[in-house]
Amino acid sequence: MNPVLAIAGVELRRFFRDRSNIFFVFIFPLMLILLLGIQFGVGSAGPIVAVAGGEGTPLARDLTDRLKAEGLTVRPDTASAVRRDVSRGSTDVGLFISEQAAKAYDDAGPVELEVLAAPDASGQTALQAVRATVRDLGRTQLQLRALMDGGVTEDAARSALARAKTSTVEPTVQVMESDGVSSEFRGLGRFDLGAAQQLLLFIFLSSLTGAAALIQARRYGVISRALAAPVTAARTMTGLALGRFAIAGVQGVYILLGTALLFGVDWGNLWLAMLVVGVFSLVAAAAAMVVGSMLDHDGAATGVGIGLGLVVAGLGGCMVPPEFFSEPMAAVSRFTPHRWAYDAIAEVQRHEAALLDILPHLGVLAAMAAGLLVLGTWLLRRSLAKAL
Repeated sequence: MNPVLAIAGVELRRFFRDRSNIFFVFIFPLMLILLLGIQFGVGSAGPIVAVAGGEGTPLARDLTDRLKAEGLTVRPDTASAVRRDVSRGSTDVGLFISEQAAKAYDDAGPVELEVLAAPDASGQTALQAVRATVRDLGRTQLQLRALMDGGVTEDAARSALARAKTSTVEPTVQVMESDGVSSEFRGLGRFDLGAAQQLLLFIFLSSLTGAAALIQARRYGVISRALAAPVTAARTMTGLALGRFAIAGVQGVYILLGTALLFGVDWGNLWLAMLVVGVFSLVAAAAAMVVGSMLDHDGAATGVGIGLGLVVAGLGGCMVPPEFFSEPMAAVSRFTPHRWAYDAIAEVQRHEAALLDILPHLGVLAAMAAGLLVLGTWLLRRSLAKAL
C-alpha cells in the first residue's frame, strides 16, 4: 500500500475512535446554524404576520390580501399559538380579529383590532407596515361609509371607489442605497449567511483542534515507525495532512448538503461551492500540521487550535460579515484564508458566479495551503531532529 495513504488511513481510524468528534464535527455545527438562523437570520420572504380569528370574513380576507401586497408573509393561526410565537420571536406581528370587529367591518363602521408585536427590530418594522396597511384599509371603509350615507348603494359605492383607485397614481418612495450593503444581502434566506460563515469556521476549527493528533502520532511512535521505513518526512507529512484534509472535506460537504436539505440554504452552484470547500480544507489541514509540529503537548495544541481558530475566523468574517468591516479591518482580513473562501462562496451563492470568476480566490487559497504544508514539513523535520 502507498505509505501516504496508509498514514492517512491511520489518522482517520484514530479520529473516528473518539466518539466526541462525531458530535462536534457533524451534529454541533448544524445545531448552531439552526440557532443562529432562528435568532438572527432574516428571511427573504419578509416579516411574518399571524392572523387569529375572523376566518372567512371580508375583514380577514381584505387584510390578508393587502398585507401580502406589501411583501409580508401572512398565515392564519389560533390566538394562543399567535401569542406563543410572538413571544418566542418566530412571528413578528400578531393580529387578532374579534367577531365585533368583523361585523363592524361588514357594516362599514369603525373597526378595532388587537395587535401584538415582537420587541426586536424586525417586529417593530413589521408593526409599522401593519399599521399603515390597517390605516389604508380604514380610509377605504370611511370613504365607503360616506358614499352610503349620501344615498349611494353599497355595490355602487364599492364600484366607484375601485374606479377611482385605478384612475389615480399613488405616490411612490424610492430608497437610494449609498453603501450597497443592503443590496448585497438582499434575497438571502434566513439561514444562508450564517451557514456560509459557520461552514468555514467549523472546518478550520475542527482541523486546528486536530493538531493534537500529530503530537500523539509522534508520542505513540507512528511517525518514528514511518520514518524507519523508506518514507521521507515530506511523504509522512503529506499522509498526516491528507488524513486531516479528508476529515475537513467530509465535514464541509456534510454541512453543505445538510443545510441545503434541512434548512433550505441556497448555495448556488453546489459543485463550485464544494470546490471552494475542498481547497479551503487543504489550507485548514496544512495549518493543523504547522501547529502540531510546533508544539509538544497535545493539550496545549488543542487550546492553541481553538483560540487561533476563533481569532482567525473572526478576522476573516465568520462572526461579523466582512461587508461591515472598516477599510483597515477589511485589509487585514485579506491575510486570512477565511476571507478568500467567504468571498468565493458569496460570489457563487449570491451572484451565480462561474469557475473563472472565483479562480483568483481559489489560487490564493491553494498558495496558502502549499506554503503552510512546506512550513509544516520543515517544522516536523526540525522537531524530529531535536528528539534524536
